[in-house]
Amino acid sequence: MIGLHKGWATWGVAVMMIAGAAAAEPGRWSEEQAQKWGVEHPWLVGCNFSPSSAINQLEMWQAASFDRAGIDRELGWAESLGFNSLRVFLHSLAWQQDPQGFLDRMDEFLALADKHHIGVLFVFFDSCWHPEPKIGTQPAPKPHVHNSGWVQDPGKAVLQDPAAFEQLKPYVQAVAKRFRNDKRIHGWDVWNEPDNGNDSSYGALEPKGKVQLVLPKLAQVFAWLREVNPSQPLTSGVWKGDWTADAKLSPMDRVQLENSDIISFHAYGDAGALTQRIESLRRYGRPILCTEYMARPAGSTFDPNLGVMKNAGVAAYNWGFVAGKTQTIYPWDSWKKAYTAEPPVWFHDIFRADGTPYLQKEVDYIRSVTAKLPAK
Repeated sequence: MIGLHKGWATWGVAVMMIAGAAAAEPGRWSEEQAQKWGVEHPWLVGCNFSPSSAINQLEMWQAASFDRAGIDRELGWAESLGFNSLRVFLHSLAWQQDPQGFLDRMDEFLALADKHHIGVLFVFFDSCWHPEPKIGTQPAPKPHVHNSGWVQDPGKAVLQDPAAFEQLKPYVQAVAKRFRNDKRIHGWDVWNEPDNGNDSSYGALEPKGKVQLVLPKLAQVFAWLREVNPSQPLTSGVWKGDWTADAKLSPMDRVQLENSDIISFHAYGDAGALTQRIESLRRYGRPILCTEYMARPAGSTFDPNLGVMKNAGVAAYNWGFVAGKTQTIYPWDSWKKAYTAEPPVWFHDIFRADGTPYLQKEVDYIRSVTAKLPAK
């Protein structure tokens, strides 16, 4: 978690004014529109998906490493669990390298997902992990390290250069225009954990005052998307702090929550903590999505958390799916603590690379909740 900077109080007044202006941006859905979407999309359940062959978003989306066969195979495993939605990260550098090819690969991914009766929640930007993304061949994973190759978007240099950031508008709008009426898309996640400082991993490489850099840009991306006015809802998930009252929200929380058509959040705690998170967001009167959960050693487990969310009518996307190059079977502390072999308890992920479950009883539980019986 990022600490507060000196002068926060003065700066906070200014950014709350920005947040208020952003909240008034024409085009934000009414509560009635949001609830109508919720009725049309009853209980979305799935995972954050990246093929096991990709270390990050760039390796997933670049033409040279786009793994059609692997994606199709792994989406079949998702279908076997009863998953009907996936959260999938994009990357602007892959679009800049090959705009038409990138859009076509998105279309191909959507076709593969639709083949398996699965929709997609796409994520535009992400403030997590390496702040200096580079196009081209991606590095090999660092042995036994959680998400050793995942990259931010936009990177540090773009965040610090207003003109460079403005050049991302054509990317955002090209994607939104291409797919603005595509029913295979469940929604657009505008920016993942925008105020994450990556203190335990790449903190030393992060720009100073990252929160101040990101906050007005987050509101700007919402505005870019409102100009296109996609038929799918926009969201950005809150992930830390206290959301029980408006007065307790951070400036970033306010921009996220007050601009989101549907409400999304992350929760890596036990069932009690999860329930508290859900109840703290009910006052917005909009559908709620938990777009990240499930870290076994932290007490965030499928049983009972998945059932809690189904009973609460909250969409559920666990982190991780097939163990692979992201190495998220290892915990967050693998950046500080050396691991030499598979951990005794996997942190994330459900399947091994050959499609066998990490825990059969866990897969059985997921299927019982989704009412997806295994094929005979």
